[in-house]
Parts: sequence; structure tokens; C-alpha cells
Amino acid sequence: MGITLQDTPSADRVHIAFFGRMNSGKSSIINALAGQQVSIVSQTGGTTTDLVRKPMEIHGIGPCILIDTAGFDDEGELGKSRVEKAAQAAQQADVAVFVFDAGACGLSEIEKRWAAQLRKKGTPVIPVLNKTDKKLPPDRLQELSDAVQAEFGTKPLPVSAKTKDGMELLLEKLISAAQDGMEPERFITGSLVKKDSLVLLVMPQDIQAPKGRLILPQVQTLRELLDIQCVTMCVTTGQLEQALAVLKRPPELIITDSQAFQEVYEKKPAQSMLTSFSVLFAAYKGDIHYFVQGAQAIADLREQDKVLIAECCTHAPLEEDIGRVKLPRLLRKKAGPGLDVQIVSGADFPKDLSQYSLVIQCGACMFNRRHVMSRVAAAREQQVPMTNYGVAIAYLNGILDKIEI
Repeated sequence: MGITLQDTPSADRVHIAFFGRMNSGKSSIINALAGQQVSIVSQTGGTTTDLVRKPMEIHGIGPCILIDTAGFDDEGELGKSRVEKAAQAAQQADVAVFVFDAGACGLSEIEKRWAAQLRKKGTPVIPVLNKTDKKLPPDRLQELSDAVQAEFGTKPLPVSAKTKDGMELLLEKLISAAQDGMEPERFITGSLVKKDSLVLLVMPQDIQAPKGRLILPQVQTLRELLDIQCVTMCVTTGQLEQALAVLKRPPELIITDSQAFQEVYEKKPAQSMLTSFSVLFAAYKGDIHYFVQGAQAIADLREQDKVLIAECCTHAPLEEDIGRVKLPRLLRKKAGPGLDVQIVSGADFPKDLSQYSLVIQCGACMFNRRHVMSRVAAAREQQVPMTNYGVAIAYLNGILDKIEI
């Protein structure tokens, strides 16, 4: 069916999530599409406990991730946790497949609520009637089909994960929905560089840099610069002056780690543009203009205020960690030592942001753009200022108006 299995997941892949009630056949459909057992299938409700992700390559879509979710009618404390995970998948989904059991009697209220939530997010939805291999009364099947069409505005696709009937057509619809929902190609460096631009990457190799590796934003940015055919040079902060001395001309662009902003700014040539990996990712993954606007709220922070720092990674805290140590220290120096800085990591993110005077998002190299933009939308809706690591640090260093965004 034009599908190749892949072993390396990426935040830049198209995320295709499967939603539905328990035992509607979500896992079976994913397994049928993949041609192997990606998710465990059982007649027992609640078999899928956490999000199951399968990186794949689908011809016509490219790299993607299939996400299997728990039934959103799961009950009990564990069931509640499973449903919350499914809600997190809804934040990430570029395309949603909404699976209905063809033997069901009409749409339940919970199915209608989830359908409304996906519509509100603007997520392309493909409704599917599964288990059509069963002998069902035609009028009952037609009744359910009409109800689904009335809810989604499109006729549901009849499929059977058991017999594979309808799978080719489902794949075609997935390709069409993914292509329709694709944004124009985005670049990490935006319009800051072109072919033959001289770019200097200043990358501190401190305790936070993994030994023997570069962090993901550095790798992705460097790869993009090579693809654009820029002339690229990489140095540590201690080599910055030496690098500038050996270059015959000043670099058009200098990209550094946000925590080295001040040091690099003081030493850079006047004609060289300056930005950071985090600021670049603020524009690449989120809404840079909202983040710049949100950074202005730092000036009004007081000790009684609460600030939320949202990390996408779930790494163990390190000494002088930028999100858990350095940024809170800078904020408290500005607002006072009593400033309440709270930290969440991974997919955790409060629904109610009203208690916070500011939300600060990391560069989000581990999240897809739709996931970050869902957080931006929540902040906008609740009228809470939001910014990101690099933009906040540039503001705190007094150079936000002097860097490239």
C-alpha cells in the first residue's frame, strides 16, 4: 500500500492519530495499515493504555507517525488517565481518523463532544465505520452512516480491519487529508540566509551538551545550512574571537545558544546579524510575534506572580539547567526572589492557565508545530502572555530589539 516502516521518529513528521470508543477497532486498523502488529488487539476494553506511536514512511505523505489512543469512553481512575493521554494526542494530530464500530446504534454524546473538539482545533478528520465484515442490518448501518455524516459533514468510509476491505481507500484519504493540511515548506533559518551566506554557529559545550553529540536544534540547523549551501563554521564560545580573526569577512549571521547571547553580542561584528537556536525554533515551531509580545510581560512581573516554564524534554535536571535553573534565576533577579516559577515537562500542560502571569515555552525541538500552536492557542484564548526561552533571555539581557527574529 505504499507504506515503509521507519525506526527513527521525528517531531517534523506528519502526526496521524486514531480516535474512537473502546473496541471500535482503532488498533486493528493501524495494524492493517502497517501490515504488522503495532498495537495489541484484544476484545477486552482498555487494552491500549498509553499512546502507541509508529514512525512510518507513506508514499504521498512522507515521514509520519501513526498514533494509537485509548478509548475516550474508558472509565475509572486509570481510564481517566488514558483519556487524558488521548487528549494530548489530539493536541498533536495533523490528521485524525475517527473510528466507529459499524454495529453501534447511532452516535454517543461522548463521540459528539470529541468530534466538536477536533473541529474546533481545525484538525482534518476522516470518519471510518469499522467492522463492516459483520452481518449487520442495512437500515441500522445506514442510520449510523447518516448520523456520522451529519456530524462531520462527510460520508464515513466503510472498512474492515479484519478483511482489509477499504484499507486502500483509507490510505488514499489519509494522503489527501495530509496534503491538504500541509503548510508551505518552513525553514528553521527563515529568510535570514541564502546560498553562499557565511554563517557562524557558536555552540557552548558545557555540562548540558551531551558528550559525543550535539543537541537536536544544533543538528537540524546545521543540516539545513548545508542543504542551503551556506558556508558554515562551528565554534565554542571560547573560540569566538579566534574564529572572527581568521575569517576574511564578517559572517552574515551568527547563531548561538540563548544563554551565550550577551557574551556573543558584545564580541560580534556590528554588521553581523545575531540570533539563537531557541529564537529560530520559536518562529519555526510557534508564533514568534506572539512570543515577542509576550516577553514584554516580564517587565510587569512581581514576587506574588506565577510563571509557568514548559519543557518538551523529560530529561533529568542538570546542574545549571537553562529551564530549571538559569531562566528562573534571571526572572527572580528581575521580579524578586519570591517569584513562583513552576515547571512542567513532556506533554504535561495545564488546561487552566489563568493563574499564570506568563508562560515560557522551550524551543520545542521534540514537538511538532501543531502541538506548540495548540499551546499558543490556549494561551491566546485565556489571554495569558506567552514567550519562549530564547526570546525571554534576549529580553532579560536587553538585546531583544537587536537580534534577528
